[in-house]
Amino acid sequence: MLKNTGLRNWYVISLSAVVVLFVALLMSVNIGGMVSAQDDAEPTPNDPVWRAFNAVRDAVEEEFSTDLTYVQSYTYEQNVWEDSIDTCDSDILENDWREYYTGWTFRITALGGAQYQIRVSFDLDAVTICDEVTAFGSGTAPDPEATPDPSLNLPAPVAGSGAVGDFELGGHVLGLGADTVTAMRSAGMNWAKKQLRFNVGDGTGLAQSLISDAQSNGFNILLGIVGQPTQMGDFDSYVEQYAAYVGQVAALGPTAIEVWNEPNIAREWPQGTISGARYTRLLAAAYNAIKSANPNVIVISGAPAPTGAEAVDPSSIMNDDRFMQQMADAGAANYMDCVGLHYNEGVVSPGSSSGDPRDDYPTRYFGTMLARANVFPSLPVCFTELGFLTGEGFAEPLPSAFAWAGDVTLAQHAAWLAEAASLSANSGRVRLMIIWNVNFEQFAGDPMGGYAMIRPDGSCPACSTLGTVMNG
Repeated sequence: MLKNTGLRNWYVISLSAVVVLFVALLMSVNIGGMVSAQDDAEPTPNDPVWRAFNAVRDAVEEEFSTDLTYVQSYTYEQNVWEDSIDTCDSDILENDWREYYTGWTFRITALGGAQYQIRVSFDLDAVTICDEVTAFGSGTAPDPEATPDPSLNLPAPVAGSGAVGDFELGGHVLGLGADTVTAMRSAGMNWAKKQLRFNVGDGTGLAQSLISDAQSNGFNILLGIVGQPTQMGDFDSYVEQYAAYVGQVAALGPTAIEVWNEPNIAREWPQGTISGARYTRLLAAAYNAIKSANPNVIVISGAPAPTGAEAVDPSSIMNDDRFMQQMADAGAANYMDCVGLHYNEGVVSPGSSSGDPRDDYPTRYFGTMLARANVFPSLPVCFTELGFLTGEGFAEPLPSAFAWAGDVTLAQHAAWLAEAASLSANSGRVRLMIIWNVNFEQFAGDPMGGYAMIRPDGSCPACSTLGTVMNG
């Protein structure tokens, strides 16, 4: 995990009608019939996206004397407009452009097939109806189909099965004692995650032990295999050794392997060499070694640390969205079955898209964090670390570096984990959600126990809320 500093860059995030990030809470997407724009008004009248949709719908109805109570579909994206919100309307002269630069772009398809594109500022004070309806991200968003850089000399990907199947839930565990297993089962979990630190020359004995422990308790096992940054000096040689090791582990039969952890920060990757393209070289070699040894092992890309703190020290930190875009440009989509993501800094409910007291940077919110994966539009998402921090139940206060979570209650912790699971299950995009964490106990310095489902008194409020979601 990386604590965010508040130094942020502007961002553009695209959300599609196929990937319903906020399910029925935020937007309606036509699946097999018409969408009632009024049907959702009662449950979510205060949601900012819903209020924005109402504003643009009202503008279109007034401008074109049409009725948009029912529509085929609507989609939206968040944007930064370089010059003004008004640049898409040729009837507004440049001298009259208003000083609004951030907000949403909506595209509405009416029942009769007419399409409208409308911009609205975040504060809803400015609405502009555009001349044309364009594709998502036109002129601003990264190209998800960019041609891989041939200078990387990446190998042809080895064939293997992908991350197929329905949504599943799991937890990162310190160990699998009887009480932990009982708690996980009550929460509807059938996956366990363990992180394995690889040192050059290691054998696979520990990996075999972790796999056997999980499988004997009836769990699928995700192994996050991370190397030592200090051993990566001869990068080409290291890539070969790491790939050989993960291939040997794959032959032991784990369900999934996450290739590295948070490679966009210097704690996990050599300072001064952080690069999505460089990581893709390691990912490609690891993917081929894994699939050659066992084509059924799910390969998950190493989830980057969610952060916008790159400006603090560019040699030690790269913003996660830029890192993943570099991966996409390098051709990483060919070497993974699932896009690894982390979400661990929320202090509002997963269904919220505003209200964080720190700022509205996209890693603050579940929905916009999920949207980070849109640079890989054809791949499912695996949250390999998703959690909420609360100090409730501990004798000492949260460490100062984590004071941002000081107001989160244990009841919110339990409710928000369940809500994140529900949103993920209904997103059509998330294949796997691993909760950080189930039973860690450390609190001083790095409050891992504050994220834990099983609390210091042995209770597990989140087990009940998750079980309700997962067990129906």
